[in-house]
Amino acid sequence: MSEKESFFKNRLKGIGYASKGAWLLIKSEASIKVQVIIAILITIAGFYFNITANEWVLQTLTIAVVLSTEGINTAIEEIADFIHPEHHPKIGFIKDIAAGAVFFTAIAALIIAGIIYIPKF
Repeated sequence: MSEKESFFKNRLKGIGYASKGAWLLIKSEASIKVQVIIAILITIAGFYFNITANEWVLQTLTIAVVLSTEGINTAIEEIADFIHPEHHPKIGFIKDIAAGAVFFTAIAALIIAGIIYIPKF
């Protein structure tokens, strides 16, 4: 196998692993399920209100950032629980900080949704 074929084969494997991870996240995490439903609803709203191309870009990036941050938060929580399954103040602190990052993105998403959709009413 040539180096070029190996590169593309490895990229395809990487896409497979990433897709599997996204599916596991959606399947196993209640908060992601809620956020995916919100993302679907807000996407439907985008079509209904015929938002501009710039609004689509902003909305799509916002959805991606919220879902990605939640995925990273989940990974941090899983690692923390694996390393130290019993309650520990430092692990709790780490998990709270990761959850705080999700909070920041969720607040930003609400603000962006307001900027896009409040004028439509």
